[in-house]
Amino acid sequence: MSHFEALILGILQGLTEFLPVSSSGHLAIGQELFGVNSPGVLFEVVLHTATVLSTIIVFRKEILGLLSGLFKFELNYETRYIFNIAISMIPVLIIGIFFKDYVEQIFGSGLTIVGISLLVTSALLFLTTVIKPGNGDITPGRALIVGIAQAIAVLPGLSRSGATISAGLLSGVKREEIAKFSFLMVLVPILGEAFLSIVSGEVSEASAGIGFSVLLTGFVAAFVSGLFACKIMINIVKRVKLTAFAIYCAVAGILALALL
Repeated sequence: MSHFEALILGILQGLTEFLPVSSSGHLAIGQELFGVNSPGVLFEVVLHTATVLSTIIVFRKEILGLLSGLFKFELNYETRYIFNIAISMIPVLIIGIFFKDYVEQIFGSGLTIVGISLLVTSALLFLTTVIKPGNGDITPGRALIVGIAQAIAVLPGLSRSGATISAGLLSGVKREEIAKFSFLMVLVPILGEAFLSIVSGEVSEASAGIGFSVLLTGFVAAFVSGLFACKIMINIVKRVKLTAFAIYCAVAGILALALL
């Protein structure tokens, strides 16, 4: 992998991790367009770590506030919020434990599933523009619904942020609340997946093929673009409808199917 390829894939990962257009789908399309082979587990872990770090920086005050409230060891807003995040992680945990091999097979199945999933993402985003927005808070039931959406979004091309934000809006959660919850709920699963890849030996097996400077290029590109996309997406969800992203996903889905 060249530095230019790492730069492009890093930017794609950082932007599309937070924008509701599917990072996995765009990486697959990008690899197809540029003729880049799959970068492997190590590169994926580096990019995901970069986007997690950008999320932590953007939401540093909220995260510190939640941890501060949690360690008061009382039933307060922070404790309930973290409890809801824990509930949202149950579906993706089930997928990770019982269906990991099946999901990995789907990721290697080409652009057909990517194109179809992008069209599904488009449909979900369109739904949020025609249904009256709610004004509710995150509850355990709504957290589970959003968590199920996140678990389904392991499919390549189905946007995680698009699915979770759409599920939250459609279940009646107010815009500013679901934007924050959608980004915070993914921190533990991504870090957990990276940790499991490291302890299982997958990362060390892949490390020989990619130089440190190439990894650093991808990391910086994903981190900087992730910071930008995270801040932009929060403001978009709060203020405007997601019509443009729905149209974009429909076009991207058609493009993916056209590349078959």
